[in-house]
Amino acid sequence: MNTHLMLVSGQPTPNLTPALDRDIKPERIILLVSPDMRQRAAWLEAIYRPRGIQVETWAIDNAWDIVHIQSRVMELVDREVTGENGMSLNATGGTKPMSIAAYEVFRAYELPIYYVHPESDQLIWLHPEQKPAHQLADRIRIPDFISAHGGEVMGQGDPRVPMAYRELAQQLIDEIDYFSNALGKLNWYANSAEKTLRSNTLDSSDLAFEAFADLIDRLEQIQVLSVQNDRLLFSDEEARFYANGGWLEQYVFATANSLKKSIDKIQDTAQALEITRGDGKSRNELDVVILANNRLHLIECKAKNFKRGDASSGVETIYKLDSLVDNVGGLQARAMLISYRELSSHDTQRARDLGIKVLHGRQLQRLETHLKEWLR
Repeated sequence: MNTHLMLVSGQPTPNLTPALDRDIKPERIILLVSPDMRQRAAWLEAIYRPRGIQVETWAIDNAWDIVHIQSRVMELVDREVTGENGMSLNATGGTKPMSIAAYEVFRAYELPIYYVHPESDQLIWLHPEQKPAHQLADRIRIPDFISAHGGEVMGQGDPRVPMAYRELAQQLIDEIDYFSNALGKLNWYANSAEKTLRSNTLDSSDLAFEAFADLIDRLEQIQVLSVQNDRLLFSDEEARFYANGGWLEQYVFATANSLKKSIDKIQDTAQALEITRGDGKSRNELDVVILANNRLHLIECKAKNFKRGDASSGVETIYKLDSLVDNVGGLQARAMLISYRELSSHDTQRARDLGIKVLHGRQLQRLETHLKEWLR
């Protein structure tokens, strides 16, 4: 039987990709687990078993005691390697002592050992060295990737967007200088209509603002809203969401989805992904999610003006995104903040410091090009 020993750690992806690759996929996986990694082992097991892979855990008491780990791995090898039954080691995960101890045992027994390169997603054979590297297939989908990191997908947005909605979103991008201030006002009114679908009373100065009046007229034409008794009345919650910045999220998602034809490394995309983490009390909504080359890419979309109101709102969004990308996608995950309005130099610098890509203002007019560069 084709058996692999996997070393469980906080980074599950290297233990997932070989298991889902048709050419590498083992019939059986044994998870080397320290006490603090039992929950993560359970997350992996929940992904392996539905795919017909037998799973067993092999406990160690201390992930940092190399002598103890060697002893436990030797017990396992002595039990497993008999007759035609062999075993391969995935030396990627675990602590350094776990990886070193397991490597030394497998090397002494002349058993196969491989390592999954975190950047190239290649399976590299450490022993025997003459075996060629193997490019792992990108078979993970977003729900499984989230599950392996301790989350659960509770729902996601409908990828079908009315053509009229998409056409207006493109106009808002093409005429960004003209509509920028008007959209800030629309966001405020749409936010005030939460639950009731009826906004606060329209200010006469806003109605006299040409770009705002033009924007309201275009939204009326596609039946997103109507003006009644000096208030905006939205046709339904979906329409209110669209007017309150959802149009940008939909536009970014549609652009990302279209890149599947030109970037074969994109394996899955999702919009308005609702996830829970931990005991289910921690809930988050991810605007746009792209899984490419087994790496999660999170995009936060904002159409509001960060310079208006709370001056710290831009920084708060950036810190939230930084925390989210680590918790949901692990060390290899990447984040991008897309803002219709120009961000302050302070906000863009803070994002750069945290490794978050920023696209804002007129840069959105070259969104497809920027996304291609980021994903590749």
